[in-house]
Amino acid sequence: MIEAVVFDLDGVLVDSEQAWDGARRELVVERGGTWTDGAAIDMLGMSSREWPVYVRDRLGVDMEPADISDDVVARMLAGYRTRLPLIPGAVAAVERMAARWPLGLASSSNREVIDVVLEQAGIARHFRATVSSEEVARGKPSPDVFVEAARRLGVDPAACAAVEDSHNGILSAHAAGMRVIALPNHAFPPGPEALGQAYAVLGALDELTPQRVDG
Repeated sequence: MIEAVVFDLDGVLVDSEQAWDGARRELVVERGGTWTDGAAIDMLGMSSREWPVYVRDRLGVDMEPADISDDVVARMLAGYRTRLPLIPGAVAAVERMAARWPLGLASSSNREVIDVVLEQAGIARHFRATVSSEEVARGKPSPDVFVEAARRLGVDPAACAAVEDSHNGILSAHAAGMRVIALPNHAFPPGPEALGQAYAVLGALDELTPQRVDG
């Protein structure tokens, strides 16, 4: 029986994957690095401690990883404060789930980004536990961030449903033992390996109902 629902943030509640991609690309170009065709996909699901190292070592940005992270986050937050790109149906979906279960959030975004998005969207009060991958040892597809979200909720991961959009995110939630509800990302769609691990595949957040989660 499902006892809690854990949401991803980027690509599930906020349409941000391309914004992250753009902010990182801008920094790389400005600092004389070399952006590669595979960079965006490579960094999907990486924790906020992992992807700045990738930007430095693989894309040639001569900055400390912490400074890379701070610079990109500042660009993201500046954009969010101008316009928060919520995915259609995000607020209503959170409210539907919160009316039935305690909610958690397991995100690859930095803590500061998580807090700003949830507050600006007016949904922070619905989440009993939120975890950034910078607060655990490994980013997605490792299960750490989902396992920690379940721990903070006080619920066994096997009694949680996870709502995810990305290949690595789906694999992460499944590895944690959660029932995965997939909402495939339109810009970076998950592959068949990941979708094969999903309990249900939805076309939009409007389809995320207690009945679909419970089966």
